[in-house]
Amino acid sequence: MSRGRTGRRVAQAGTSLAFVALAAAASPSWGADAAAIGPEPPASREEAATAHPDDGRRTMGRLPANLGRGFVGVVHADNLGPFLVGGMAAAGASFADDQVRSSVSNPDSGFGKALETAGGWPSSVLVVGLFTAGRFASGPRFRAMSYDLLDAMIINFGYTEVLKVTVRRERPDGSNNQSFPSGHASNAFTLATVAERHYGWKVGVPAYAVAAAIGYSRLVRDKHYLSDTVAGAALGYIVGLTVVRVNSRSLERLASGGATLSVSPIVSRHARGLQMSMVF
Repeated sequence: MSRGRTGRRVAQAGTSLAFVALAAAASPSWGADAAAIGPEPPASREEAATAHPDDGRRTMGRLPANLGRGFVGVVHADNLGPFLVGGMAAAGASFADDQVRSSVSNPDSGFGKALETAGGWPSSVLVVGLFTAGRFASGPRFRAMSYDLLDAMIINFGYTEVLKVTVRRERPDGSNNQSFPSGHASNAFTLATVAERHYGWKVGVPAYAVAAAIGYSRLVRDKHYLSDTVAGAALGYIVGLTVVRVNSRSLERLASGGATLSVSPIVSRHARGLQMSMVF
């Protein structure tokens, strides 16, 4: 593929990310909510991991609702920073796409094949197995993490597929038009982020190392450009953060639901008044 054509595909990918950011900025949860009451405090590991296993937040009955909140929660003010950093990193990486491809591409590599396979269906089977084990475990941290892993994997799959269909970037090997973003990278970084949020960097560091290796394997297999894997990693990180944050909200906050009206005073040297905002 020529550099000009690659550039056009990257521009399309960048445009798609820009539309996501613009839609987020215009949405109630990222616009009025953020402006009126500020960004939502991120869930601490203690909040995420020490909840009582029967507290009702992470249950089979709540899974559909939690999936919905997670999908919507990705488009939130707390994720604006990661969106911008990830978008800029992917755009910057696009300038090295052809050079990296020529340097590392080796479709017959045993390393690439092994990690490509590990990052595919076996990782999904592992997540389902952990989720099932978590429903019978007594440890609240493991229960919460295993629940969030499945939740995040499903949400990440949805966003990844939407972007693939929207951008339609041709793969380096020309096999199809589903290159952007890398689904293997986004899934691996989603799972690594959830694990890190629940267990800290002692688990996070090796988890991210495995995720990076899986992303690299896709370059070796000539299935993705560098910018595809960087974008996938950014998306996965955002989804993982979002799921842990949303699923760690208190039941009181979840039960409140609906639209809420808040009124706060404005007092400064040159102005006096009231600020009213509605969150829905």
